[in-house]
Amino acid sequence: MFEKRVIIDPEIRHGKPIIKGTRVPVEVILGSLAGGMEIREIIEDYEITKEDVQAAAEYAMKIVANEEIVAYA
Repeated sequence: MFEKRVIIDPEIRHGKPIIKGTRVPVEVILGSLAGGMEIREIIEDYEITKEDVQAAAEYAMKIVANEEIVAYA
């Protein structure tokens, strides 16, 4: 789902992932969630949809899921 809502455009926000049709960076949405904002507040503050918030979370989950972990002894 996130592929339809999260885009990377070098001309917008220096290529940071944003919500399509906006200038709202995924990292701002995630930071707002981590900071304790409710989804309803994020939707109102940034004029995005619940699906946009979910897409940002899914994008982050995919990034973390594909991280390669290197253990140091």
